[in-house]
Amino acid sequence: MKELNTNDQQIVEKIYLIREIKVMLDKDLAEMYGTIPKRLRQQVKRNMERFPEHFMFQLSDKEVDSLVSQNAIPSRQSLGGTLPYAFSEHGILMLANVIKSQQAITMSIRIIEVFVKFREMLISQKDLLLKFEQLEKLIVQHDDDINTIFAALKQLIHQKNEPREPIGFKLKG
Repeated sequence: MKELNTNDQQIVEKIYLIREIKVMLDKDLAEMYGTIPKRLRQQVKRNMERFPEHFMFQLSDKEVDSLVSQNAIPSRQSLGGTLPYAFSEHGILMLANVIKSQQAITMSIRIIEVFVKFREMLISQKDLLLKFEQLEKLIVQHDDDINTIFAALKQLIHQKNEPREPIGFKLKG
């Protein structure tokens, strides 16, 4: 799995989790695509059929307030004064098709690669979690086995030493 480089890290810092979806905001995408947010929003409005709700949605006032208070966004005004649009991975790719600049195409490819790296990291974390769970089950099983052995040893230790009847052939007479 590829590691995130410095340029990728700059992209990662502009990815937010909103409505349980990883998204990027229109103002950040406009900057990366070499345009202004107003132009980006105009292109989106002209091509709304390309942006179903799981590709793009407009944030609510409550979501904007939450975004400003929980992230490194200084104020609502820094978001452009309007309710921003949030684009999912698929929306980002579609956005490059409506902006139609070489910079937009190049940046959307880089952004998609970052999203792919996120998925790869998530999968590797799930694999590690599964291995830890398997180890935990194995340890619990071993603990049960060790407890059984100790219980048997204690039983042997506390057993009375009564004389036993000899084992083997007995001679008559």
